[in-house]
Amino acid sequence: MCLPLAALAGGDEQTTADFDWEPVMEAVIQVESGGNPNARSGNSCGAMQITPICVAQCNIILKARKSKKRYSLKDRFDVAKSKEMFRLIQSFYNVENNIEKAIRSWNGGMRYSIKGTQRYYEKVMSYLNKKH
Repeated sequence: MCLPLAALAGGDEQTTADFDWEPVMEAVIQVESGGNPNARSGNSCGAMQITPICVAQCNIILKARKSKKRYSLKDRFDVAKSKEMFRLIQSFYNVENNIEKAIRSWNGGMRYSIKGTQRYYEKVMSYLNKKH
């Protein structure tokens, strides 16, 4: 995937600092783990069911941004750090802050299919719509 150079700019978090990912993250947490920070399913762990590949990708982004911060696999069990990783991934791969893209890519990866992520997307949106 080719990314604009602007995606590498900025700090450890999102490039659009005023965008609030909190409602999306809370909905993802409900769908992924029912809010359980100790949930495990295969290689996925924590409230947001983060994979080792996602942790590695976060560390690659941090390194590219010249940050000294790095995440460990055990950080997946820390809800605050999991949310940091979610925002970091969004700031790099989803600079336009597209909620649908964020939800679908969290479930199906950056090359997700609409059909393959439809049920997941609908579940997350259902939680989001309950909040508003």
